[in-house]
Amino acid sequence: MRILVVSQYFYPENFRINDLAIGFVEKGHDVTVLTGIPNYPKGSFFDGYGLFQRNCENYQGINIIRCPLIPRGDAKAIRLALNYISFAIFACLYGLLKARGKFDAIFVFQVSPITVGIPAIFMKWLKNAPIFFWVLDLWPESVIAASDIKQGWVINTLEKLTKWIYQHCDRILVQSKGFYAHALKMGVPQTKLQFFPNWAEELYQPRKINPELLANLPSGFKIMFAGNIGVAQDFGSILAAAEKLKQNTKIQWLILGDGRERDWVSEEIKKRNLRDVFHLLGQFPIEEMPNYFACADALLVTLKQDPIFESTIPGKIQSYLACGKPILAMLDGEGAKVINESGAGYACASEDIDGLVKTTNRMVALSVAERNEMGKAGRI
Repeated sequence: MRILVVSQYFYPENFRINDLAIGFVEKGHDVTVLTGIPNYPKGSFFDGYGLFQRNCENYQGINIIRCPLIPRGDAKAIRLALNYISFAIFACLYGLLKARGKFDAIFVFQVSPITVGIPAIFMKWLKNAPIFFWVLDLWPESVIAASDIKQGWVINTLEKLTKWIYQHCDRILVQSKGFYAHALKMGVPQTKLQFFPNWAEELYQPRKINPELLANLPSGFKIMFAGNIGVAQDFGSILAAAEKLKQNTKIQWLILGDGRERDWVSEEIKKRNLRDVFHLLGQFPIEEMPNYFACADALLVTLKQDPIFESTIPGKIQSYLACGKPILAMLDGEGAKVINESGAGYACASEDIDGLVKTTNRMVALSVAERNEMGKAGRI
């Protein structure tokens, strides 16, 4: 088949769609990706990319069409809106001009924003191909939960846009069974819904500890967080828990990643006098993550308290489980259920600072053998 993947994000940005597109190619399909100029999460174009640089390229057999867009910048509301809208507009134009020939299917990777559906629908009309729309973020709920949007007209507009996009898709794929209620509320018929969960890429496997890497990390009990440093991840509660535990300098918090809240977190580390125990290590290629995870004693996943996040299973959970490390979680709903039912770690409620302190102390008190058993349980 000829498959057109529509995704605002793609390699060299680290998203699961990269692995899926490669999988399509390995199964013998001809794959074209209609995407934007890479700028996530730092907000500026990656080195070597620009409005007139590398607009078309090939990655592991995948034909990539890169559309101009306004970069995320500081990721404030206006800049994000411009980023989302500019991609939707230019993806329609570049799809018309550069995505030539017939396509048998259009696959949409929908993390934020929902507007990625607009060029997909345009291409459906143009190519007469069915749309398979993979929902990983629920709009408008997730954007409301992770922002300060309170205006009713904005929320209503986003809800109507979401319903319109869903209506024009042939199959709605949801990453969590908790998303079914949302899709039905948005008018999606049960017959169009299909459960399509996240997975861990093959590179996520238990690794032996790299002595050189370990030597460059703080000594002690290493609690490692990997991913976006954003509002939804509730770093305020993580920092508060770390502050309550800071007298135990054996406990070290290691943060791998970047995002719109990074500068704020950096300032809070100074204000709370956490520099000896809380470390922002920066962002690293996805290929290096398993080596870092191997050096950790526990892996951390968090989400702020919001009904919408109860339905969400953060993608990092699958990666953590695959690497065979115990998990500390501060989240509600489906994500907590996965960890508790697998026996792969300890979960407390979202924003439960004292709960995170308690589960951290429980994890630290376990023997290495007991933590290894937790890690093995997550891989079963």
